[in-house]
Amino acid sequence: MNNRKKKAHMSSGSDSSFHPFEIAFCGYSNSGKTRLISRLVSQLSRRFTIGYYKHGCHSFDIDREGKDSSIIRESGASVVMLSDPQKHALIGSSAPDPLLTQTSLLAVDMLMVEGLKELPLPKIVVVDKELKILELIRSQTVTHVVALIAPEPAAIPDFPGLPVFHRDNIDRIADFIVNRFLGIVSGKPLSGLVLAGGKSRRMGTDKALITYHTRNQLMHTAEMMLHHCQQVYLSCRAEQQDGYREFGFPLIADSYLDIGPLGGLLSAQSLSSETSWLVCACDLPFIDHALLHELVRQRDPFSFATSYRHNDTKAPEPLCTIYEPKSRLPLIMRHAAGNNSLQSFLQDFPIHYLSVKDPLRLQNINTPEEQIQASRSLSEENEQKKQH
Repeated sequence: MNNRKKKAHMSSGSDSSFHPFEIAFCGYSNSGKTRLISRLVSQLSRRFTIGYYKHGCHSFDIDREGKDSSIIRESGASVVMLSDPQKHALIGSSAPDPLLTQTSLLAVDMLMVEGLKELPLPKIVVVDKELKILELIRSQTVTHVVALIAPEPAAIPDFPGLPVFHRDNIDRIADFIVNRFLGIVSGKPLSGLVLAGGKSRRMGTDKALITYHTRNQLMHTAEMMLHHCQQVYLSCRAEQQDGYREFGFPLIADSYLDIGPLGGLLSAQSLSSETSWLVCACDLPFIDHALLHELVRQRDPFSFATSYRHNDTKAPEPLCTIYEPKSRLPLIMRHAAGNNSLQSFLQDFPIHYLSVKDPLRLQNINTPEEQIQASRSLSEENEQKKQH
């Protein structure tokens, strides 16, 4: 595989080739790679959705001669898609597009790759009986090795820093993979984003500057989120920046214009594509620490997002949600297709949903009448807290 083809698999702005949580299995033929992966998939699929990417040097065909799809492809069709209610397949006559490949694979929690030992993927090397694959590690022909699998671990020479597992110890190998992925999560930031770029037409005044608590909503929300995130940013329109700088939080001006809350999120993701973003709108005055704490505590970093679902409509609340880094690519593609709805994104993709104990917490306030009622309710709530 030449360098140009290797680079075609890599995604820009990311440390991964195909998926944020990927692991490759390398070894010579008949070393037991496929059997090992099969056993790991069986184990891990009880808790996660698993993807599998097999790269081979030989040609393959999933069509059957005489079938409609085969006839049409042989007639000259460049792309053929097959589907039934349970599965689908896209058959192309050229190398797969890296972007489309990555988009398809992102839907799973984690990806196992068989082959592609030339790419800078984290690799578990399955050692053959003759130990020949170890020479490729010593010569650095095979790099980014994170563990070795062997039929007789005691026979493996010392490789400092590399754990060696018996090929039948599936539990330990599975735990190693999961813990490695969780380590990736812990090493990357969870940042907060207060969405304040709306034009507040129905309210008639900037909703971010309304005071329901001791501070205006912009400051109240940002300071509350700072207890749950490493950093908090204020998302706003370019013309709002001068008025918001006095509050002391870093600003992210919308670079995606006139597309609603999606514009604020995409602008933040452009600033840091490897960051997970806890998003809160400034017009949710009933959000409290308990709600945010539960959202962060039950966060699923392997999903596209973790979101509360409204009890009555069962619809997700996109403006109090944690969006993971892998949500960026499908969000951009949906924007390019003209779909700028964060709620529809959450409904269409694999999301980790939480139920909200008190539906009032997710009530957004958009009109002066709603503002008066919200202020009254919050005042009564504060009085009850004082009495207890």
